[in-house]
Amino acid sequence: MGSRLLYRDGLMLIIDKPAGLAVHKGPQGSKGGASIEDYFDALRFGLPRMPALAHRLDKETSGCLVLGRHRKALADLNLMFRNGKIGKTYWAVVEGGPATDEGEIDMPLGRLDDTRGWWMKHDPAGLPSQTRWKVMGRAEGLTWLALEPLTGRTHQLRVHCSELGFPILGDNIYGSAPRHAPGMHLHAREIVVPLYRNKPPIKVTAPAPLHMKERLKACGWNEEMDASIVTAPRGLPKPRAPEPAKQPQ
Repeated sequence: MGSRLLYRDGLMLIIDKPAGLAVHKGPQGSKGGASIEDYFDALRFGLPRMPALAHRLDKETSGCLVLGRHRKALADLNLMFRNGKIGKTYWAVVEGGPATDEGEIDMPLGRLDDTRGWWMKHDPAGLPSQTRWKVMGRAEGLTWLALEPLTGRTHQLRVHCSELGFPILGDNIYGSAPRHAPGMHLHAREIVVPLYRNKPPIKVTAPAPLHMKERLKACGWNEEMDASIVTAPRGLPKPRAPEPAKQPQ
């Protein structure tokens, strides 16, 4: 099988995560579904250690996902994400949309309650959370937004859009989609990583995912916008099956 690899060097990998695939084994992974961690061994590319997640994306979010290839690189990447040194741009198609063409959301977030795990809400006493947004196109009842999270709170973009009255299309927690509806229209479009001190930042773009193309086209997107993106064949490398246990002699 091919690879969804977007970038690779000795320190990190950037892959195009498909929507619907969890990044790690946790409450989602424990239910028997696949996760990005299942592919770590196949993503070693000759190194003795498997890569590890430098950050996370929601299960239903597609796009740029960064992996560190060894301990020091992973620690450096974690620190850059934590300190807001890594540029991130998401594309979203939202229901309705803002009245103006650009702006910034400054809305603290906190946990919804102790029973809802990662679910979040607007909480004046919560953690500071800022998102910059820009309208990329509009259609009847829909808006295509570029979202730049200036902070990295859980579900930040989803809560911010919902609280302002334009939830992300297909969001079944903060929006109007049915509970088990597939295809949330949120995509980690671009990531900019200042990985090397004396070199320009590494800028990587993930092509628009198939499940978002129809609504993006309605809002003005076209295939030519992705024509210059060089990607490997679609799909992830096949996870390696565990080796059978050796029989005692």
